[in-house]
Amino acid sequence: MEQETTTWLHAVEWWFNYYVPEMVRDILPAILALIAIIIVHKITKRLLIKAMQHQKREDADIRQLQSLLKYAFMLAGIVFVIASLSGSLAAMGLTAAFLSMVLGWSLQRPVTGVAAWLMVMIKRPFQIGDRIIIQGVRGDVLDISPTHVLLGEVGGTIGGEESSNRGILIPNAVLFDQMVTNYAVSEEAKYILDEVPVRVSYDSDYQLAEQTLINCAAEVTQEIIEETGQTPFIRAEFFDSGVFMRLRYQSIAVERQRISSEIVGKIVEAFGQSDQLGFAYPRGSFEYHAGGGRSLPPMFKVADRPQGS
Repeated sequence: MEQETTTWLHAVEWWFNYYVPEMVRDILPAILALIAIIIVHKITKRLLIKAMQHQKREDADIRQLQSLLKYAFMLAGIVFVIASLSGSLAAMGLTAAFLSMVLGWSLQRPVTGVAAWLMVMIKRPFQIGDRIIIQGVRGDVLDISPTHVLLGEVGGTIGGEESSNRGILIPNAVLFDQMVTNYAVSEEAKYILDEVPVRVSYDSDYQLAEQTLINCAAEVTQEIIEETGQTPFIRAEFFDSGVFMRLRYQSIAVERQRISSEIVGKIVEAFGQSDQLGFAYPRGSFEYHAGGGRSLPPMFKVADRPQGS
């Protein structure tokens, strides 16, 4: 039985060497290694996703891990293919050294971008779904690749912070040179302080105005208050036509415009239902005083009444 198996293997080897071209025989180990890496990547990705979903991790964390896993297996695939084609570790080392030299001299910016990508993956100054500002561009992070960060632009074509549906590619290399502002640095600090300025007239009831503004903000941000324990508050100052009240409250970064608009609507409704509250606006008045024999304007002159009228 053992002799028959050996004979069969020799026959298969002879057939392989005779009918399969030499070039195909040389690259076959690389192809097999690549197929094996793809299969391992698929299995590993599925297991990690199930584990993270079981831990109730956020979708942004899962997508970021998928991205990191994909590029890690791509790098492993390149190494295995080079090793398979070279046939020895020494040749692979020389090939890697040559590629490193090429990358160092001719691809400096992309290499810097990859280093920045690794920094983002490890340090996690921001992640997919965060609203950030890079180079003066405000947007929501849609994707993080080894070369670029894809932002969904906020503003741009309009005022405020609504999505413009335009995508902006930011090279990763600039992350080492530019300041990055993250609206929510962590899950525990995902809210930002926002305000709605309200100009209240001098003849309004100050205490009632203050309480009304706080109630309007509390009604809209009730869930945020329950989670953070921080209630809205007022900061006030004088201006020419009245009192300038700044209604401040905790807001969700990506929903800042919607929340402020709802608060403004409730404030307008509340002020319209009260006779003790009013908005301030620029206005002026004139007073005329008679005296010293000076002539009065025509409308203030007193005409003598005819007798008998």
